[in-house]
Amino acid sequence: MRFINPKTDYAFKKIFGSAESKDILISFLNALIYNGNSTIEDLEIINPNLLPKVEGLKDTYLDVKAQLKNGTLVIIEMQVLNVQSFGKRVLFNAAKTYGFQLQKGEGYRMLKPVIALTLTDFEMFPGRHQFTSRFVYREVSDGYVYPENDIELIFVELPKFTKEIEELETITDKWIYFIKSARSLDEVPTNMDNIPELHRAFEIANQANLTLEELEDLERREMFIYDQQGAVALGRQEGRQEGRQEGRQEGKKEEQRVIAKKLLTLLDDEAIAVTTGLSLEAVRELREKESENL
Repeated sequence: MRFINPKTDYAFKKIFGSAESKDILISFLNALIYNGNSTIEDLEIINPNLLPKVEGLKDTYLDVKAQLKNGTLVIIEMQVLNVQSFGKRVLFNAAKTYGFQLQKGEGYRMLKPVIALTLTDFEMFPGRHQFTSRFVYREVSDGYVYPENDIELIFVELPKFTKEIEELETITDKWIYFIKSARSLDEVPTNMDNIPELHRAFEIANQANLTLEELEDLERREMFIYDQQGAVALGRQEGRQEGRQEGRQEGKKEEQRVIAKKLLTLLDDEAIAVTTGLSLEAVRELREKESENL
């Protein structure tokens, strides 16, 4: 038995964002947002099965979006690649989701809270030991929570979760382990199979239940991710080496340019700009220059 990789955008949406995934998503969100408590009783998955194209990074940076029974909006992203300014992107998407709720003429009292749940396949906060982090607005001197605290950012850093199968205790542990390790399993662990929603998630992730076309698409997406990771890692290494011989600021710019060069054959200009932090104009100029050198 083999399972698709939940960390790819296609698989993540198929497991958590399809029309038949409501119970799975409720269990997943209760585990990661509410410590396994049955706080969420019902939700609506918004734009189910809206899968992004392979070209570029993503048409939308949100993998799954849902509205809870109380009106709270939850936006969920599974991010594999550590791109430039990713933290700003998370904040932007949360703020945009919050602000775009209002229609013309509606008052601010109509605004509902937004929870941005982000899972990363890299260390988002290298100096922090905990694998889960939650951020809200607080007063700087004494930590007093802002009364209208309607935007909450939750991060789950998969590399920091190091429990093995036999160490899984809570449903939160089990869902995180599923996301991180399902691709490497050849059977459903017995201590996870007794949870109906997890059992169903493994069923959806079972490659035997996918069509040949779906499997080929998944393989292309995984190879695309691996190419991006390799290009960015190599570019950063070469950029740092070249940057040591120059000033700090110029070294950073050189690192961005080296990464961009590695990505020219893999991504479009907009995606390269998002990944590297270069301006779109700079990426276009770099592409033209490289084309002239061919």
